[in-house]
Amino acid sequence: MDAPLPENNTINDATHLQNVVVMRHGDRIDSIEPLWVTTAARPWDPPLVEDGRIRAFGTGRKLKTDLGFPIHRVFVSPFLRCIQTAAEVVSALCAVEDGPDVLSSHGVAIDPSKLKVSIEYGLCEMLNRETIGRDCAPKDGNFGFNISELEAMLPAGTVDHAVKPVYKELPQWEETVMGARTRYEQIIKALADKYPSENLLLVTHGEGVGVSVSAYFERHISL
Repeated sequence: MDAPLPENNTINDATHLQNVVVMRHGDRIDSIEPLWVTTAARPWDPPLVEDGRIRAFGTGRKLKTDLGFPIHRVFVSPFLRCIQTAAEVVSALCAVEDGPDVLSSHGVAIDPSKLKVSIEYGLCEMLNRETIGRDCAPKDGNFGFNISELEAMLPAGTVDHAVKPVYKELPQWEETVMGARTRYEQIIKALADKYPSENLLLVTHGEGVGVSVSAYFERHISL
């Protein structure tokens, strides 16, 4: 993972190793305002707070300057907090120019040719009561993700509509913790294998990050 990579190009030399970066979404509103769920139309799908957006943009800026290799593709969980996190990170990664006073993606000009983004069901939250309380889960089991609407929240021109997701639909509600961990391990490997010549950024949930460390950890970069 230490080998240098050509700027903004795919990996074209067998001596170069692929890099896969896995990150958790930013700060969600129900962690800051616990009563938010009592009036929310979609209590299972909280958005980021503004500080979460700011931190996500800052993380994207650090990825751009500190990683030492380019990100070619971003895959993101369909949960709103992950979509919003990815939007900020991708904006920072694709920014044409942004000064130190720029705190979020608002008004930032981007070059969408730098990378491509896709929504991947396999990166979704654990669908069980460990992470989504029974009172918060949809009564009919339909989480109601509208992929077209979610894609529209991502920076213009970055979505790759030609990509077919590895998981065609969400896992079933009440998947086990071990089942979810196996899913995360499988989806990380599947995406890496599907795009072996590209460096990937996966925007997912806490358990997914944990699995990436326990299953594939080789080198830790602190950002």
